Amino acid sequence: MTVIGFHNSHEQVHPADLLAASQHAEQVGFTAAMCSDHLTPWNPRQGESGFAWSWLGAALATTGLPFGAVNAPGQRYHPVIVAQAIATLGSMFPGRFWVALGSGEAMNEHVTGHVWPNKELRDARLRECVDVIRALLAGEEVSHDGLVAVDRAQIWTLPEQQPALIGPAVTARTAARHAEWADGLVTINQPHDVLRDVIAAYRDNGGQGTLTIQVHVSWDPDEDRALEIAHDQWRSNVFPPPLCWDLDTTTAFDQASEYVRPEDVTSAVRVSSDLGQHAAWLNEYVDLGFDQVYIHHVGKEQTAFLDAFGEKVLPQLDVTRPAPAVSVRPLRPQQEPQPAVLK
Repeated sequence: MTVIGFHNSHEQVHPADLLAASQHAEQVGFTAAMCSDHLTPWNPRQGESGFAWSWLGAALATTGLPFGAVNAPGQRYHPVIVAQAIATLGSMFPGRFWVALGSGEAMNEHVTGHVWPNKELRDARLRECVDVIRALLAGEEVSHDGLVAVDRAQIWTLPEQQPALIGPAVTARTAARHAEWADGLVTINQPHDVLRDVIAAYRDNGGQGTLTIQVHVSWDPDEDRALEIAHDQWRSNVFPPPLCWDLDTTTAFDQASEYVRPEDVTSAVRVSSDLGQHAAWLNEYVDLGFDQVYIHHVGKEQTAFLDAFGEKVLPQLDVTRPAPAVSVRPLRPQQEPQPAVLK
């Protein structure tokens, strides 16, 4: 049985409308939800930038769904702040919150005015941030001097169980690196052979926990309209790394996608008016071994999509509720908070 969740795109939909959409998703049968964490939309037509952490408190309080978020600590977010946010949500909503910690994209991170590091440095910085966050969630006082700096930080309000820290990866190389620390893996829809390589790289290097995929879809009763929606909203998202990591403004993404044709978007978005086809595509990801599938309808309007998928698609899938989203890696065994100096 598979968790079928609803993805909330903060760069596309007003946060009040997203909150209503999450509540509606639960009503029509989705069993989990997740959200993006963006300061900047991918293109001007998306046009939103709700603050994920404020919104998550409201979403968790007004639904019974578990939620995840994708976050990039180290530049726009100091890891101590991320740890505090995780601890608070984990304390208020036990077992219902997880976070995927990634190395980020320039479009969101350049606003600090600091140099955007190369991928190797970003990955190294992320690894330091993960260690800082885990130590803080274990109740330690943390000082650290490296690619991030921490001076005697401690989180006093701690969850009884540490929320899962998930590794996001679109390449096998990144998946292999995350295997050392992550409580699970999350990726996006790609060709099946690429997904098999990503899964294998994670598992072969000792990766633990759940396998999760976010699937971009575009549905409308009219096939041409479904393609039009995908092209309008998501043509700026067809570029592979490193371009998608390194373009730094909404304008740059819009210029880069100027000559992307509607049919080109189908490489990144599952486009169809046929709900049976959508169900078949989703079952393919289940067959690949994914425990959790989060569906992202790339249109700005969500209600018709939720109603249609709730009525026609979810019944064709073997849907279950997720287990508590807690870490599979034990916290450091200690009775009282102790100072930790991370090297």
